[in-house]
Amino acid sequence: MSSEEQQRREGETLQDEPPKEELREEPREAGEVSEPAEMVGFEDSGVASEATDGSRAEQATEEPSEESLETTLEETSPVMEELEQAHKERDEYLENMRRMKAEFENSRARLEREHARSVELASERLVKELLPILDNLERALEAEGDIKEGVEATRDQLVGVLAEEGLNPISSDGQSFDPAVHEALMSKPSDEHEENTVIETLEDGYVLNGKAIRPAKVVVSKRV
Repeated sequence: MSSEEQQRREGETLQDEPPKEELREEPREAGEVSEPAEMVGFEDSGVASEATDGSRAEQATEEPSEESLETTLEETSPVMEELEQAHKERDEYLENMRRMKAEFENSRARLEREHARSVELASERLVKELLPILDNLERALEAEGDIKEGVEATRDQLVGVLAEEGLNPISSDGQSFDPAVHEALMSKPSDEHEENTVIETLEDGYVLNGKAIRPAKVVVSKRV
């Protein structure tokens, strides 16, 4: 092959090969956006991240080992024992409270019965002591003539019985007026007495064991 012919063929080859710039940058259609080369690496990193997250999820869903279960049981065992002990003590306290409540109710019922029985016995004893006085009054009414002495004796007997029960008359005449034991029905001028002095008793009053059960009805003095 001659040198001229070889040069001619090399020229044809150069004409057939496109320029390097044209290979590097191809014409794009309108609206077409080229994808950066970095996106490929980004997608690869995302895939790697998803793979990592998947492995973590798989690790999280793995069942706990026997050693971890034993450790958990050892930690919760004292708590369960304390809880059972607290429940036991609670039941004991409730049982004691129920027992105390029942004993209190029984004691109250017993005291009420004893009180009622005491009142009954006291009334019975008082009536038995008053029956002889009633008999004396019946005899005085049946007797002929002056019965004043018999009535006075019966009255003294009644006063004695009532005094044994704690009943005593209220002293009134000549005493200063006391609204706790006296009831003033009227007032009269008096030169002989100081103001608010009991000068007359219209109805006797009585105290039972130190407590006034009926005030004395009296007349009180006032200034002239």
